Amino acid sequence: MTDQAEWSRPAPDAQGLRADAGLAVLLAFAALMTALLYARTGMYPSTASAWVWAVGLGLATLPLAFRRRYPVPVAVAVSVGFFICGQFGVPEILIINISLFCALYTVGAWERRRALAVWSRLGIGVAMIGWLVISLIVSSSQEDAFPGISRSGIFSAFATFAVIQIITNLLYFGGAYFFGERSWRAARVQALLAAQGRELELERQTSAAQAVALDRIAIARELHDVVAHHVSVMGIQAAAARRLLSRDPDRAASALEVVEQSANAAVTELRALLGTLRDPGNEGSAPTTVGVAHLPTLVAESQSSGTPTTFIVAGDPRPVPMLVDVALYRVVQEALTNVRKHAGRGAVAEVRLRFTPDAIEVEVSDDGVRQQLTPRHTGSGLGLRGMRERIGAVGGTVTAERRERGGFLVRARVPTPNGVPADTGARSGVPATAEREGSDLEALSATAGSATLLPESARASGPVTVDVVFTSPSSTGSSRSTERPA
Repeated sequence: MTDQAEWSRPAPDAQGLRADAGLAVLLAFAALMTALLYARTGMYPSTASAWVWAVGLGLATLPLAFRRRYPVPVAVAVSVGFFICGQFGVPEILIINISLFCALYTVGAWERRRALAVWSRLGIGVAMIGWLVISLIVSSSQEDAFPGISRSGIFSAFATFAVIQIITNLLYFGGAYFFGERSWRAARVQALLAAQGRELELERQTSAAQAVALDRIAIARELHDVVAHHVSVMGIQAAAARRLLSRDPDRAASALEVVEQSANAAVTELRALLGTLRDPGNEGSAPTTVGVAHLPTLVAESQSSGTPTTFIVAGDPRPVPMLVDVALYRVVQEALTNVRKHAGRGAVAEVRLRFTPDAIEVEVSDDGVRQQLTPRHTGSGLGLRGMRERIGAVGGTVTAERRERGGFLVRARVPTPNGVPADTGARSGVPATAEREGSDLEALSATAGSATLLPESARASGPVTVDVVFTSPSSTGSSRSTERPA
C-alpha cells in the first residue's frame, strides 16, 4: 500500500457506474441539441448525413458510461467520435470537447496500468494536434475556408489564428493530463491515510490488549508479594503454635496472635490494592501503604517468624520517589520471604538500606545454614523475575547470586541523578515517611538504645533479636548497634 507502483485504485461501485451511465446519456442528449442549434444558426453548415451524425455524436458521448471501468478503450472511442464530427462536418464543437476532456481525465485518474495511461494520453494528444496542424495547412490553401481572414505574410491573420488553435489544444490536453494525474495521486493519498487509520486502530487495540496483560502481570506480582510474605509468616507461626499448644499454651497463644496480625495485614494490603485497581483515577493521589519507612516492621515480622535479622541503614536518608519507594520495599519483602522458604532453620539474614550520592540500594543476604547439606530449592523463579521487572521499571538493576562464604545475596540499586528524585510524585524518604508511621529512622539513630521494632506479641514469642545499625558514608564503621532480646 505504501508503494505507488503496487497500489491500484479500486473499481467504482454500482452507484458510481450508474452515475457514469447517467452522465453519458445526458451528454449524448446535450450534443444532439447543440448540434441542431448550431445547424440552425448557419454558422457551421452541415454536409454530413444523419448516420454520420449518429455515429460521430454517439461515439463521442455514449462510451463514457464505461469510462471508469475501461478508461483507455473509452478514450480511444471518444477520440474517434470527435474526429468523425470534426472531419465530416457534424456541427457540434461544445459537448464533444467536454466529452473528450472527460475521457482523457478519466484515463489519468482511473487507469491502473500507469504506463498505459501515460502513453495512451500522449498518443491521443499527438494524434489530435497532428490532425489539427494538417487541417490548418490544408485550409491555408483553400480560399473558401475561413473567409475574410487574410493569408498574406508570415504573420498574417490566418497564421495568428493557427497559433491560437495550437496553443489552445496544448492547454486542453495538458489540462486533462494534469487533473487526471492529480486525481490519481489524491485517491492514492486518501487510500494511504485510510490504511494508516486502520493500522493505528489495530495498534491501539493491540496496545490496549498489551496494557491489560501488563496490568494483569502487575496485579499478579503484587498479590504474589503480599500473599507469599504474610502466608510464610503465618505458616511458621502456626507450626510453632501447634508444637507449643500442649506444653506452653501462653507462647502458642502469642504465636497465634502473630498469625492473626499477619492475616489482618495481608487483608489490609489486599484491600488497598484492589481499591486502587477498582478506582484507577485515585492511583496518583491515594497514598501508597508501603515503602522503605516500613522496612523496620518488615524486619520485625521476619524476626517474629524465627529468622534473626539485622537492619542497617547507611548514608544520609533523603526523599524517595513513590515508585522507587514501593519497589524497594517489595524487593526486601520478597527476599526475606525467600530466606524463610529456602535458607533453612537457623539462618541469619541481614537487610541493608544504603543511600549514596547517586543511588539508593537495598541488600538482603543470608548465611544459608543448610546450604552445605541441602542445595537451595530453585522454585519457579517468578519472585526474582518480579524483582527485576519492578526495579527495571524505575530504571534500576537487581543482582541475585550465591555468596562465596555460603548463603544468598539479593541487591537492588536505583540510580537517582544528583541525589534528587526525578518525579514530582516523590514521597518523602525514610525520615519523613518513618515519622508519618511513627518509626523515624533518624530518631532511632539518636535513641538506638531504646528502639523497639517488634510488636508485643512477637516479643513475647521467643528469644529473637533486632539489630539496628546506622552508618554514614564518612564513618569507618557502625556508629551504634543495639541488641534487644524479645
